[in-house]
Amino acid sequence: MHTTLLHRAAALTAAFALATALAACGGRNAPTEATAAASVPALAASSLSLAAQVGEKMFVDTSLSGSGQMACATCHDPKNAHAPSNDLAVQAGGADLKASGTRAVPSLRYKEVTPPYADLLDNPDGISVPGPGGGFAWDGRAPTLAAQAQMPLLAANEMANADAAAVVAKLKAGPYADLFRQAFGAGVFDDTAAAFSKAGLALQAYQLEDRSFHPYSSKYDLYAANKIGGTLTPAEVRGFKVFADPKVGNCASCHYQGAGLNGSSALFTDFSYEAIGVPRNPAIPANADAAYVDIGLCGPLRSDHPPAAGNTFCGMVKAPTLRNVATRKAFFHNGVMHSLEQVIRFYNTRDTWPEIWYPTVGGKARAKPDANFPSYGLVTTQYTGGTVKKYDDLPPQFVANIDTQMPLDGRQAHSAPPMSEQNVTDLICFLNTLTDGYQPPASAPTTGPCTQ
Repeated sequence: MHTTLLHRAAALTAAFALATALAACGGRNAPTEATAAASVPALAASSLSLAAQVGEKMFVDTSLSGSGQMACATCHDPKNAHAPSNDLAVQAGGADLKASGTRAVPSLRYKEVTPPYADLLDNPDGISVPGPGGGFAWDGRAPTLAAQAQMPLLAANEMANADAAAVVAKLKAGPYADLFRQAFGAGVFDDTAAAFSKAGLALQAYQLEDRSFHPYSSKYDLYAANKIGGTLTPAEVRGFKVFADPKVGNCASCHYQGAGLNGSSALFTDFSYEAIGVPRNPAIPANADAAYVDIGLCGPLRSDHPPAAGNTFCGMVKAPTLRNVATRKAFFHNGVMHSLEQVIRFYNTRDTWPEIWYPTVGGKARAKPDANFPSYGLVTTQYTGGTVKKYDDLPPQFVANIDTQMPLDGRQAHSAPPMSEQNVTDLICFLNTLTDGYQPPASAPTTGPCTQ
């Protein structure tokens, strides 16, 4: 969501100052781990509601797929922050597990306060002007977690059930059918549409009630609440500044606002949508067809924003939470990148070194690149001559929709990038503090890239 530079600078500088002040003053207004836990309806399986207990069983039930081999947990692995445990750009599904997805699978963590999609959603920072925001999935087409949970059950390239009746039949014949009746009524299976709706609500209840979907147990959370062991290293503090500074990393413009349960630590997303020109991914089978394009809010999975020239929404996809981002193995909606460092370097050099991110057409490949030619991009061959096909996954009529906020500010090729090498290293250090399950060491480490 766009703001004036002045307002954005004020908002994001204040965001960093607030978090730092909370840690310094004992976190009186920041939630402790106990506060966050108390705000979750249930902390263990034994205390889940009946509906959530049903959802818990459904989440790992492979019989609910057409193949009999895929469950929600297959792609949303609890051991990997409820995201895929592999590094595939897209996952395989379908009745024979040979149908390919078209988008990377996001994490299911920290979805509890996501609002339904709106073309003009108020930004949580209270300053940015309203813009596209909210909803579930990369294009926000599901208004609730329940609606989102129903989509993979029926998708031909995911769990591949023929229809809702097929899902309900499996639930009715399954080992927890009686639990389903206890949760939703003795006659729940008499109405197929109602029973399928309840199935979605069960999965939603499980995600809302089970603390594993929003543990708030990262090093950052300890820092924000000023708990024992919650001190960030100098490198991590510098990285937080890079993250928040609108003139450097500017990550916070899309990835900081948004309170968690009962105002707990930031969700590291403001639910907004941006078009940033992520390179096309040849690893996605659908992309073998040059006519196929994924333009987010304008389709192909949404149909309420037709991709007509002048439609400012085309190319926009949702800004995900950065919590647990360091555990990811595929990044962006098309999974085109596979390391956190590569993602940060894309933001930093998309404009200053476009030839390492996008294909060059008509050039001659060099046998050996120049000594200063970066090796961290998607393209490692240097060309003489030719034209860089920038924004190669966005139709030309929508290039005007590309966000020009820092660090993707359209600066001249081969000019100095917004972030220094130290900035990049420090930012990675800070983003690693967002990983859940942090356990303070007995003594602070004194060596390593993030200690000083």
